[in-house]
Amino acid sequence: MSASASLAMTHLTTLAKEVDEDKVTPGVLGFIVFAAMALAVWALMKSMSKHMGKVDFTETSDPTKAESADTSASGSDSASGSASAEPGAKQG
Repeated sequence: MSASASLAMTHLTTLAKEVDEDKVTPGVLGFIVFAAMALAVWALMKSMSKHMGKVDFTETSDPTKAESADTSASGSDSASGSASAEPGAKQG
């Protein structure tokens, strides 16, 4: 152990002896950290609430998209049906 490390340890042990072993409190630093975390959670919840308010939960149907989806679905069904009807086609 280096001389500076042993010197630091002696200072820390004297500070530890001054602290009452039966009464340990988080102190001002603990309060500041807790308050900062509480403010961060509050800000995040407020932001989430604002963004959730912008979400539109109702789905609108577009007739042109629905029609094109129907035609592409019927085209893929006929193509897959003819592929399985071919003799010698491997299945699975």
